[in-house]
Amino acid sequence: MNNTEKVLPLSIEGLEKIIGYTYSDKELLRKALTHSSFSNEKKSKNKKGDCNERLEFLGDSILSIVVSEYLFSRYVDNQEGDLSKIRSSVVCEKALAKYAAEIGLGDYMYLGRGEELNNGRHRPSITADAFEALLASMYLDSERDMEVIRRFVLGFIKREIDFISKNSTFVDYKTMLQQIIQQSEGEKLEYVLVDETGPDHSKTFVTEARLNGSPIGKGSAGSKRESEQMAAKEALKLFGEDY
Repeated sequence: MNNTEKVLPLSIEGLEKIIGYTYSDKELLRKALTHSSFSNEKKSKNKKGDCNERLEFLGDSILSIVVSEYLFSRYVDNQEGDLSKIRSSVVCEKALAKYAAEIGLGDYMYLGRGEELNNGRHRPSITADAFEALLASMYLDSERDMEVIRRFVLGFIKREIDFISKNSTFVDYKTMLQQIIQQSEGEKLEYVLVDETGPDHSKTFVTEARLNGSPIGKGSAGSKRESEQMAAKEALKLFGEDY
């Protein structure tokens, strides 16, 4: 084996250095890093194997509390609808997978052979869930100290809010377009998926916004919902709304 080749999963002590937190109970961290495919393989050999799904469930709620508190305190003039959109944008699977990639979380995970061969270490659905499980494991290991979680997670959240704000993806282009179209009676606006490319873990979707059956805008993105937003954004240019 080439001496420069990584042996995965990497040592969890390396992850502790990256996240700036040392566990009292290392097994909590290992559980957070264990995908169900790995634990299922162990169970098939009559060995005990816990996975990170229960921790992911808890981590999802912990993350929501931390982000909600931050947005409530930071954006004092925003209404509930705006705050919900921001929160959804920064805790969605795509965002969580981005945070996980920043700390190389996939390299520390325990995966079954099938997921290992199918690039599971870089699959957003796997790494996003593992990030939430990691939060839960830190929360439990720190004896439920929310400040530990805030110090760790808010750095990611603040950077993501800045990034999204600069790219205007908090704007609900579909609602804006619908409001313009509704000014004229009898108009039919719809969004049609016209193409999708790429592997399952990294697809690109292309959607057309159509007015009475005629294309008025096209958008592409990593999710169907976002591609619809981009199509609406393009269509708004026809009405003098350029963003």
